[in-house]
Amino acid sequence: MPNYVMSNYMANNPSPNVEIVTKGEELGVVSAVAKKAMPSVVGITTITIEKDFFFGVRKGQGVGTGVIIDSRGYILTNSHVVNDGKTEEVNVLFYDGSTKNAEVLWNDLVLDLAVVKVNKTNLPVADLGNSDKIEVGEVAIAIGNPLGLAFERTVTAGIISGLNRSIPIDELNSIEGLIQTDASINPGNSGGPLLNSKGEVIGINTAKIQSGEGLGFAVPINIAKPIVDEFIEKGEFKNVYLGLRGIDVAKFTSLYAEKLPVDKGVVVYQIFPNSPVAIAGLEEGDIITKINDTDIESMRQLVRVLYKYRPNDKINLRILRNNKQITLDVVLKATPNK
Repeated sequence: MPNYVMSNYMANNPSPNVEIVTKGEELGVVSAVAKKAMPSVVGITTITIEKDFFFGVRKGQGVGTGVIIDSRGYILTNSHVVNDGKTEEVNVLFYDGSTKNAEVLWNDLVLDLAVVKVNKTNLPVADLGNSDKIEVGEVAIAIGNPLGLAFERTVTAGIISGLNRSIPIDELNSIEGLIQTDASINPGNSGGPLLNSKGEVIGINTAKIQSGEGLGFAVPINIAKPIVDEFIEKGEFKNVYLGLRGIDVAKFTSLYAEKLPVDKGVVVYQIFPNSPVAIAGLEEGDIITKINDTDIESMRQLVRVLYKYRPNDKINLRILRNNKQITLDVVLKATPNK
């Protein structure tokens, strides 16, 4: 299996009014994109307390990148940049050279996304594009802090090399639906923007293949948009939940050598009392195949799909029960506080 490394080196005011005109000269486009997007790119440094059996408590330091998504101090980055929320201190370095302490408001390791907040206003905000509209072969431009803040706001350019990529992070976990690019992404680029030729953010850089060159990956910005919109509107984000534990059909078949009527989906093996699916009538052993119009192929995809919805939204859950298709109406609830 290729060795994937997360690009973390352990870093509504509009963006500057720069008009980007494509004249077939790629270098001119890259320069204009960099000029437009650079003020909204920040460096993120972290301090993490690590406990070691032999050496006791030690401090670990990390560097990554972030993108300003709201002028009131909201910044989007990767979850792994902030050590999946387990950091003692987060600091943000701005384009003007100033620094501010930040608070991790939200993170999700499945999406590898996080939102941090600084007490600073009137910040330059990045323009967000539409990652559903990008095509293979388009220009892709990355800005980040490779190898630490000594090379802050490095600009690299390439193309969109592939879409809907899935990369394994370890034996159990993977990140799905990624954008692949050959724009150089190195340690420290994590959390930085992947931009199109209009200077719009189309992805958040997250990983590269350590054993290969020109193979970088970014989380599509449309995955983050519902989360970003909630923070901008309400200053917080509330996840919704179904209230179940499930296993991918493929894993179930492999573990139990039992043939199921479908090749993809999620087998339900536990339902929590008084949860949305318990109220809707879901049963253990049911196989979830669809949420509204979206086919469900895995548990990780199911989790990602739920980010599109808010508390009290109603969804149609398509299931297989005893080889019969059934549709359940489920009213979603906010995830209970832990």
